[in-house]
Amino acid sequence: MREYSENSLAAIVVNASVELHRKLGPGMFESVYETLLAYKLHKLGIQVERQKSIPLYYEGVVMETAFRADLVLEDKLIVEVKSVAVLEDIHYKQIISYLKIADCKLGLLINFNVPLIKNGIHRIVNNL
Repeated sequence: MREYSENSLAAIVVNASVELHRKLGPGMFESVYETLLAYKLHKLGIQVERQKSIPLYYEGVVMETAFRADLVLEDKLIVEVKSVAVLEDIHYKQIISYLKIADCKLGLLINFNVPLIKNGIHRIVNNL
C-alpha cells in the first residue's frame, strides 16, 4: 500500500476536482460532487471515508459525533465540499475547527459552484 503525504493527496484531489468540474460544471448539489469525487479518488486507490464522524473530547465529556467530515483521505486530509454562490467566513472557520478537532494538518475547502474551479479551491493549514 502506498504512503501518501498531505501535499500529494491535496494535489490528487485538486486534479480530480478539476476533471470533475470540467465534465459537470457548476450548479449541482454538494452531494453529487462529494459522491463523484470520492468515487474518483477510490478508483485511484486512495482510502476515502465519506461523512466520517469525528469525536470531540472536552473536560471528560465525549461527543462521539462532533461533526461529520465530507471526505477524509488516508486519515490525513479533510476535504469539505461546497456548492454555494459565495464562500462565507463560516465555511473557513468550519474546516479550521475540523482540522483542529481531528488533529489534521491540511484541509481543502472546495466550492464547485464557480465558473473556474481554480477559484473555488482553498487550501487550509492547521497550525498545530
